[in-house]
Amino acid sequence: MRNSFIETTTALLDEDPRVAVVLADISSAAFDDVRSERLVNVGIREQLMVGVAGGLALAGLRPIVHTYAPFLVERAFEQVKLDFGHQGVTGVLVSVGASYDWTEGGYTHMSPRDVALLDTMPGWRVHVPGHGDEVDGLLRSAVAGDEQVYIRLSTRTNREAHAPELHKVRGDDGPLVLAVGPALDNVLAATEGLDVTVAYTATPRPLDVAGLRALVTTPELVVVEPYLAGTSAHLVYDALNDRPRRLLSLGVGREELRVYGTPADHDRLHGLDPAGLRASITGFLGD
Repeated sequence: MRNSFIETTTALLDEDPRVAVVLADISSAAFDDVRSERLVNVGIREQLMVGVAGGLALAGLRPIVHTYAPFLVERAFEQVKLDFGHQGVTGVLVSVGASYDWTEGGYTHMSPRDVALLDTMPGWRVHVPGHGDEVDGLLRSAVAGDEQVYIRLSTRTNREAHAPELHKVRGDDGPLVLAVGPALDNVLAATEGLDVTVAYTATPRPLDVAGLRALVTTPELVVVEPYLAGTSAHLVYDALNDRPRRLLSLGVGREELRVYGTPADHDRLHGLDPAGLRASITGFLGD
């Protein structure tokens, strides 16, 4: 996904004079051959990175701001809140690292809370692509618009790309299991042979309420997100508040796992591998 991001961003710098790119060292080497005064690397100063991007937005540019997820959203959250939100300007934040893509980097490089944190502010569109081929269209759409956009890139990918909008992938009328971004392949493996409907979205914000309501045919609903478990629970409840509903929210747990290992190890420990998901889903549905 990062390669797709760099390729599209490099092209956008040539195609759109409004586009500016602000980095904090992460991925900077990939732009070594780019010669543009609208490409800025501030060094390892993430709060400055967001502040500079907010200033460029005030000057009429469309900034793309990029670094590791915990540094972009958590470390620089005050600048995101003030230099974009309070100033009333917009930009496109693009992270790498997701929840625990680089487990060897330790807890400082893990960011399962990023989407929940952005949910505390109004108006953010969030894209969580599940495949590198989904990145180009999402990034171009984000840059062409005028919204606050967060694109969450990951090294975890599904085997094939899907349309980003909420849609059914498998099944008919069984309980709905909604997978967000790269969680889809594990969900498909976990639900093989079960009487459920599996749906996918790479755009959890804003939640497609009409699309969700059209796919929900039973009171039971499972949401599997590749970040903090329950991040979308309040939106799902609101979307179905006129119907009987019973929700199981699966995602990264709130406890800090003081282990390194691999991303696959963390999937297993958080119950997000196919075996863990199947146990949770069948236990919830009573199968």
